[in-house]
Amino acid sequence: MGRIRNTIALAKASWQVLLSDKELIWLPVLSGIAAIIMGATFILPVVLTSSDGPLGWIAAAAFYFTTSFVVIFFNTALVSAAHERLAGGDPTIKSAIGAAVSHLPAIAGWAAISATVSAILKAIEERAGIVGSIVSSIAGLAWTLVTFLVIPVYVIEGGGVVPAIKRSANLFKATWGENMVANVGFGIIGFLAMLPFILLAILAIMSQVGGLAVAGIIVAVVGIVAVTIVMSTLSGIFQTALYMYASTGTVPAAFASADLPGAFRPKRR
Repeated sequence: MGRIRNTIALAKASWQVLLSDKELIWLPVLSGIAAIIMGATFILPVVLTSSDGPLGWIAAAAFYFTTSFVVIFFNTALVSAAHERLAGGDPTIKSAIGAAVSHLPAIAGWAAISATVSAILKAIEERAGIVGSIVSSIAGLAWTLVTFLVIPVYVIEGGGVVPAIKRSANLFKATWGENMVANVGFGIIGFLAMLPFILLAILAIMSQVGGLAVAGIIVAVVGIVAVTIVMSTLSGIFQTALYMYASTGTVPAAFASADLPGAFRPKRR
C-alpha cells in the first residue's frame, strides 16, 4: 500500500506541475500528429517494398528512424520545458521546441540507436517464436530501464548520446535498483484511467444500436487518446524531476510534498 500511495503522490505532484503550465500538454499532441503524418507518408513505400530484399530493408529502416526521431524530438522538447518549469522558469511551446532543435545531433543519434534496437527486438520476436517473444520482452524492458534518463541527461548536461546512455546506466545502477515507479505505477494509473472508456467501447459494440454504438466508440476513443496524452505529459515531467533528484540529490520544489526519494529502491546486495 505504501508504494501505491507513493505513486499516487508522485502522479499528483506531476499533475500540479502540468496545471501550472498547461502548454506542456501540447507537446505530446504535436508529437502524435507528427507521428501520424510520418507514418502515413511511409505506408505506401513500405507496402510496395514489403520484401526481404534491400529496398524493403531500406524502407523499414527509414520508417523506424523517422518515427523514432519525431517522438524523441518532442519528448526532448517536453523534458526541456519541464526542466525549465521545475527550475522556476516559465517555458512556452516555442522555447521548448527551440531547445529541442538545439539538441538535434543527440536526437538523431538517439533515434538511430532506438530504431536499431527496436528492429533487432522485433526480428528476434518474429523469428524465434514464443521464446523470441519472451527474450524480446525481457530485453526491451531492461533497455527501457537502463536508458530511461537518456533524454534528461543530454538535455540538461549536454553532450552526445553515447555519453548520455552511459550516464543514464550509471544513474540506474546507483539509485534505481529493482523498482521503478515511473514505468509500473504510472502505467497502472493510466490503465485505470482508461478502463471506463474501454468498458464504454465494449458496451457500445455490444449494444448493436447503430448510432449509439458509433457515438459510444467515438467518445471512448477520444477519452483513451486524452488519457494517453495526459499520462505521456506526466511521465515526462516525472522523468525530469527524477533525473534532477538522481543527479543532484535535491528534490524539486514542486515535488516536496511527494516522496520522490521513495521512487529509488537500492538493489539488495
